[in-house]
Amino acid sequence: MTRGRAVRAGRVVVPFLALSMAAAACKGATPAPSPAESLSPAATVPVAAPSGSASAAPALQPGVTYAAVPRERYLPIYRRPGATDSAFLLDTENGTGRLAPLLVVDHRGLRGRLWLQLQLPLRPNGLTGWAIPEDVHLVPRDQEIVVDLSSRILRRIVDGRVTDRLHVGVGMASTPTAVGTFFVWVKVSYADPASPYGPFALGLSGFSPVLSEWPGEGRMAIHGTSNPYDRGREVSHGCVRVYNPQLLALRDVPLGTPVVIRR
Repeated sequence: MTRGRAVRAGRVVVPFLALSMAAAACKGATPAPSPAESLSPAATVPVAAPSGSASAAPALQPGVTYAAVPRERYLPIYRRPGATDSAFLLDTENGTGRLAPLLVVDHRGLRGRLWLQLQLPLRPNGLTGWAIPEDVHLVPRDQEIVVDLSSRILRRIVDGRVTDRLHVGVGMASTPTAVGTFFVWVKVSYADPASPYGPFALGLSGFSPVLSEWPGEGRMAIHGTSNPYDRGREVSHGCVRVYNPQLLALRDVPLGTPVVIRR
């Protein structure tokens, strides 16, 4: 996707980040116009082997979860497989100069072409759109983060094995943490571990279910806290708080990693 094509299309959805500018929320997405009317939510599932796709299409391994790294900043997003024109152009730069990988939630072969259903880092939570493999680079993800809100425990799972089990703070009853499957959209580091986010924050693709006027429209994050008493408590505005010494275990979590939050 060239910048010239983005201008001619005249419809660019621009996610952006300002974690360092807000004390309690991750900077979020400002769609213009919103794609919600033309795109629909979907359940996240592992990618299985495609059927009926072109021989030149990339091979997707059964049971493997993939992230789609945009080849260029503006990614054409389609309403449905086989569409002849994109619904909008997604600005995939996440505010740190990186092109954010998007989680592949499904795929479909249609008339010799493979189509990828991608979860989008936009409101409403669960919003998806379709892209073609030529516009992205597929990268397998062998890990996920699972947050259990009832037990207030975060588990990092790598190759099917729990490598870290952390007691965390979660959203209060009035500002709950959203439930669903999301992905790590951005990673922001902070020089001062005593900052509201600790040494770093993993900004997620999802948003608070109640804070739409919050800075960044209420984008959720997994971030640090210098207060050990946050662990195991309902204390946040929707983010997941990890005690700073334990947060370091998540420093190497790659962008595009699935994050499952459940009750």
